Amino acid sequence: MIKNIIFDFGGVLLDWNPEYLYKDYFKDGREMRHFLDNVCTLERNSELDCGVPFVDWVKKYQAMYPEYSEAIALYHTGWPKMLGGLLPDGVALLRDMKAAGYGIYGLTNWSAETICYAYEAFGDMKRLFDGIVVSGEEKTLKPGPEIYRILLDRYSLRSEECVFLDDSRKNVDGAIAVGINGILYDDITRVRSELSGLLK
Repeated sequence: MIKNIIFDFGGVLLDWNPEYLYKDYFKDGREMRHFLDNVCTLERNSELDCGVPFVDWVKKYQAMYPEYSEAIALYHTGWPKMLGGLLPDGVALLRDMKAAGYGIYGLTNWSAETICYAYEAFGDMKRLFDGIVVSGEEKTLKPGPEIYRILLDRYSLRSEECVFLDDSRKNVDGAIAVGINGILYDDITRVRSELSGLLK
């Protein structure tokens, strides 16, 4: 029987996109795309999500790409502008599941230095969580098995009694690998339907 719903943050509950920050910095959209695809990439952002301090990360990539030194520094100082706010469909689902009596947990790949901005965006909704595990604080990332096990062990959860929602297939597969039920978060109608099937 399912007792707990575990939510990813970015792409499920929160709208996060570096383009929100850089669209005003780069006047040429093609240069912005080049920068985000080749300099401050999502893969390199995962280093921050795994606990690398921003100051060290910025220095590392400024040394590699001195022509983008200012833009790389902005990845740190302007970071809050990457948040576009709450995603209504995900928030509504979380509230519905909480009202139905399920345990609500967060499991996110996120920097320990910037998770405060996510909590600010949540506002009073943060109190609906029964527990949250942040990769940057644990220094381990989804989809590796360790971070899922940290959540299960810390909050005394049974894997088969949990459902994990994430917009990344590899992260969903990582949860399934440790025995947690997983649903890819894409179309909210399909997600709700699949979740209802598991909750019966």
